[in-house]
Amino acid sequence: MILEPLMSLANNGEVKLFFVDASHFVMGGFSGAVWSKVRRYVQTASGRQRYNVLGALDFVTKKVETITNNAYITSTEVMALIDKLAAEYIGLPIKIVLDNARYQRCNAVINHAAKVGVELIFLPTYSPNLNLIERLWKFVKAEVLNAAYHSSFEDFSKAIDSCVQGTHTIYKDRLDSLISEKVQFFDYVPLYDAVVAQHSMAA
Repeated sequence: MILEPLMSLANNGEVKLFFVDASHFVMGGFSGAVWSKVRRYVQTASGRQRYNVLGALDFVTKKVETITNNAYITSTEVMALIDKLAAEYIGLPIKIVLDNARYQRCNAVINHAAKVGVELIFLPTYSPNLNLIERLWKFVKAEVLNAAYHSSFEDFSKAIDSCVQGTHTIYKDRLDSLISEKVQFFDYVPLYDAVVAQHSMAA
């Protein structure tokens, strides 16, 4: 099976299809340009605090479920996100597309997903362009972070959260055109293969 049929099933309301990935937003790490004939001083944030957002993008509705922190994203956060999806979307098969980051493609996550009835679909290696949530992270950066001044880490985090929380409401029309079926398709990687690959790496 490939991605195209999964998208069709999701559009027909037969499955819930999510694209999962983490983005690490660094306060003060987004540049911009200001054109002026005279010298101008532009406020910038101090420090390099990092706000981590592990997100699951609903392919159809564009709603995003998140787990956030300012430390690290680990398998614990991935399992918490899986639990959140399983509790929120009851009644339809849940399928998650994600990359091969070690904290995602590990026995703990694979076994936990199987236990709660969530299917993991791993992308081919070195293909971040196929994970549609990457487009969302670029959208967030352009919308609220690039060349923007945030006086505190709290304001910085709130700006990101506000944008992400509006993906299925105020930004829905824009994201419908940005995140759609127009993507290069890939072969489906069964969960069984993921388990075999993991054990092979451990051997």
